[in-house]
Amino acid sequence: MNHLTALDVALQQLRLPIFGQLYAKLAQEAQGQPLSYEAYLLALAEQELTYRHRQRQQQYLKLARFPVRKELADFDFRLVPSLNQARVLTLAEGHYIAQAEPVLLVGHPGLGKTHLATALGMAACRQGRRVRFYNAAGLVNDLLAAQEQHRVPQLIASALKQQVIILDELGFIPFSERGSHVMFQFCSALHERVAVIVTTNLRFAEWTQVFGNPSLTAALLDRLTAKAHILEFVGESYRLRQQQPRMASELEPSATHAGGGHHETPTEPGGAAETFAVPLQSTPFCVLRCAPIDPLPKTCKIKLCA
Repeated sequence: MNHLTALDVALQQLRLPIFGQLYAKLAQEAQGQPLSYEAYLLALAEQELTYRHRQRQQQYLKLARFPVRKELADFDFRLVPSLNQARVLTLAEGHYIAQAEPVLLVGHPGLGKTHLATALGMAACRQGRRVRFYNAAGLVNDLLAAQEQHRVPQLIASALKQQVIILDELGFIPFSERGSHVMFQFCSALHERVAVIVTTNLRFAEWTQVFGNPSLTAALLDRLTAKAHILEFVGESYRLRQQQPRMASELEPSATHAGGGHHETPTEPGGAAETFAVPLQSTPFCVLRCAPIDPLPKTCKIKLCA
């Protein structure tokens, strides 16, 4: 076994893969240069540390189990003017994590609460922090299953090893009485020990709709809002705004028949034609409806509401 092979084996045993890949190249580059042994070793060590840091970041991103990875740079703050961009960027630096301070993202749906929570979580992963993303309803199901097996303490112990816990869509589905109690137990265990990021469409006064028990809800809010960073999302859903052109084109009926003739919207027999706007539920569109007594004709036109 020659010297180089022995060195390669030693570096493998020491788990220094970048040393093994680069030591010969750097030694060749160092020839004829005033490079000390210490500087040579430092250059190798820095490359190894950079590699390990990147590997750790990727591992933490994988273990966080983000359903979809979202970057802070892709969040359009212009669409949510209620948010203070400077405050969000400061949060992304991660100071709240060391203090185990909650971050509560509250407001209307479709404004990017999950996007922002995920982006903060990814920033934490890149800082070398352990993060775990949960859908709130899914977590309650996991806790209830663990309760049946008397494993809730183990699940909570695993959560306490994290540095950031993300609870997404809290309030989207009401919890059962048992579900409310195990979620309270989970959040109480994290209080002042792990930073918690929560996204919710509900105002705090509406949380009893989810947890049922007013006393339990008040106790949970007391823990989550203490020293919390509260970000309020107000505005029009940008997901719906992005869909409006497509929805308009899909909902606009053809004005001609197969024969090419123009078709007018029918009116009530014996009555004068009248056009008025009827809002469609859960959309920003209105129907231009004729003859208020008749059922809506299939050929009535659709436009954006004023």
